[in-house]
Amino acid sequence: MRRPRFRSALVLTSIFFGTSAFALPSLRVVAQRTQCLCVITQPDRPAGRGHRLQPSPVKSEALALGLRVETPEKIGAFIADFPGEIDLFALASFGRILPQRVLDRPRLGALNVHPSLLPKYRGATPLQTALMNGDAITGVSIMLMDAGMDTGDLVLQERFPIAPDDDYGSLHDRLALEGARMLGTAIDTAENGALEHTPQAGEVSVTRPLRKEDLLLNAEWSAERKGHFVRALSPQPAARTTLAGVPVKVLRAHVAGDEFCIDEIIAPNRGRMSAAAFLAAHAGASA
Repeated sequence: MRRPRFRSALVLTSIFFGTSAFALPSLRVVAQRTQCLCVITQPDRPAGRGHRLQPSPVKSEALALGLRVETPEKIGAFIADFPGEIDLFALASFGRILPQRVLDRPRLGALNVHPSLLPKYRGATPLQTALMNGDAITGVSIMLMDAGMDTGDLVLQERFPIAPDDDYGSLHDRLALEGARMLGTAIDTAENGALEHTPQAGEVSVTRPLRKEDLLLNAEWSAERKGHFVRALSPQPAARTTLAGVPVKVLRAHVAGDEFCIDEIIAPNRGRMSAAAFLAAHAGASA
């Protein structure tokens, strides 16, 4: 097993909490800039057609870095029994709220990477919500966590534009990198003993996890709203509609005036294809 590639002079000890791919750049920063004692992630989950157990992206990356990985059911008990001093927790896209007794364990607190301009879009789906709402600006907040859902004091916050052609995938990847960079700055600041923080201020809004019914395109929406909706869910989990009576996933679309035009889809038992090619094939099969 490869050993983690640390800097030669390490001061802070840390535990990293994360699950999804959004957390990977932040995990790498923590592995490089601290002595990462452990990575805590969600247990392996069934995935794919065969429903085989698959590790989280964070687990796979942590093992590749030579880091210890744990998936405790009772995080409070695990942290209470963890030996030695812990300077810092770092979290990104972990998927569980930590109780205050856990957050009180590290000497310098727990830093969380959240892809919104908190207190706007707290919760599970800030990127998707920003795109669905047609926002032109988003951001990343580095928060000193408390026991609430994304309610902790702000350590750093930066604004970033949302490009007209951004979808969930492109915005996710870009903000994951920006968040990791900002987390690195916060870690360096903590190492120097000057981790200042301020309470969140502004209008509060909260997002929630997406359900199956939340993926359906509504025929009564405006063309612009449909376009925002497709971008917000592409490439995964993808907006759902029917073409020629067939349920499809919509990956790309564009708006021309008042018209909403579907460009690329995934049809049942097929890969990505243009909507025009699908309709032509369907018409030929029906002739």
